[in-house]
Amino acid sequence: MRIYFVGSHATGKTTLCRYVSRRYGLPMITEVARAVLAEMETSLDALRTDMDLVAEYQRRVFERQVAIEKLQSGGFVSDRAFDNLAYAAEHTTIVADLLTSEQFHDYMTWVSRGIVFFLRPHASLLKEDGMRAGVSWDSVLRIDGMVKLLLEQSRTAYLPIESVSMQERVRAVEFVLGRLGVVEAQGEPPTRVPSVVRLTK
Repeated sequence: MRIYFVGSHATGKTTLCRYVSRRYGLPMITEVARAVLAEMETSLDALRTDMDLVAEYQRRVFERQVAIEKLQSGGFVSDRAFDNLAYAAEHTTIVADLLTSEQFHDYMTWVSRGIVFFLRPHASLLKEDGMRAGVSWDSVLRIDGMVKLLLEQSRTAYLPIESVSMQERVRAVEFVLGRLGVVEAQGEPPTRVPSVVRLTK
């Protein structure tokens, strides 16, 4: 059971991901971008001004997401999947290389066998999250469109979640998971999957 919440920044993915992790006892894959940034010993300001550096960063973020998912022996819930490739398209010149790679094709096949919720943006949710450069409504809409394009291009089935209401979002997720036979967890709280797995070339 692999559950993904995908979409632009400032759409509430992490909030829903935490809810599903607790309710259904699934390990949560935490965001890998911050760990990669720390490992590269760089800053967001440096990324904004260095095309080669931001390209390497986005490549590593994608590879790290794939690697951490593949290490899981069971199900998990993640508040992203291939999402950073939308940012790569926005800020780098390497997206064609990434999207035509065998790794990308294999990964999208893997994701398409999971359960994908696509959270759509709302201006009322827009806030600086300390990670994304220049959070603006225009940027959110561009990333949202690119995520949708990646979903459609890879023929990945997904459920769009349009409502801004947390109650309605939760109801939609619970409805889908309930119909698939996912049951509420009992006992110990789930673990968080560390994002510090080292990648080797």
